[in-house]
Amino acid sequence: MDSQLYNWRRSMERSRKFSVRAPQSRIFSHWLLFSLGINLLLGIALIWILRDRLPVDFSAFSATASENGENDTPYLPTPPSQWISANAEGPARSTGSEAQLGPKHRWTYEEWVEQLDREATAIANDPPDQLHILLGDSISLWFPYELLPSGMTWLNQGISGEGSAGLLNRLDLIADTEPTVMYLMIGINDLVREMVDDTVLANQQLIIQELKQMHPDVPIVVQTILPHAGDRSTWEGKDQLLAVSNERIQRLNQQLAEIAEEEGVNYLDLQPLFGDKDGNLRLDLTTDGLHLNDNGYRVWASALQLYQKLVLDDRQDE
Repeated sequence: MDSQLYNWRRSMERSRKFSVRAPQSRIFSHWLLFSLGINLLLGIALIWILRDRLPVDFSAFSATASENGENDTPYLPTPPSQWISANAEGPARSTGSEAQLGPKHRWTYEEWVEQLDREATAIANDPPDQLHILLGDSISLWFPYELLPSGMTWLNQGISGEGSAGLLNRLDLIADTEPTVMYLMIGINDLVREMVDDTVLANQQLIIQELKQMHPDVPIVVQTILPHAGDRSTWEGKDQLLAVSNERIQRLNQQLAEIAEEEGVNYLDLQPLFGDKDGNLRLDLTTDGLHLNDNGYRVWASALQLYQKLVLDDRQDE
């Protein structure tokens, strides 16, 4: 365990793992101590959780939330009395495979946007106390609601096949909501479609700037673009995926970290959890080398839960 912790800390310090990006106006020495402390806490917690490389059970977190009087609310477009029927009004949430959505739910992009608009409007009309918003593509879209961290309401604004330009153009859907935290993960579809790195990064920065202007006091958590499984992928677009190296994705993520620092927003690096020793997506966490399975979502949920408790909650108390 001591060796694991040492290697984890060294790795995080080299790549600034799980560091919260602060505005440049802050005093550097104070920020360095804070960042190292957070990295240490996250490293210890995640090593314990992933000691057997198995998903984590959040019963302890749920029990704590219940004891504090919080409502363990999963992702819901509206309160139960006003639920939007998936069969009548919108697509069912999947556990990670487009085939599981069924041909009935293969909507056009415009139909997806209309559905997300309805869900965001319902949330805006009846705002919960703790609203966490997921912004992204199919990887976010298929996050099973029962695996999301409890004690908060989740608004999932992911669309299958979404790129950074598309997400930028539909951010106004959440303009009237009152989020507590906004989580951003976007970019892999841009790379598969051969968008150049500078454009991907520019779009990401514009998204961050738009979110800051829309909700200036709300924490934004920029998450890394996840790696893929390389030549062991079985995704139908494997050839296009293999044209995007995981080394390129890692370089982009380093630049995303710099953008997050420049914009004074949070940065959550998921690479250490999802990457194997070669930097590829771990096969035990994916359905097809690109999308996540339930184990992958449990690992992601553990990172979100820990980040909320060890970073975001701490900063809100400052």
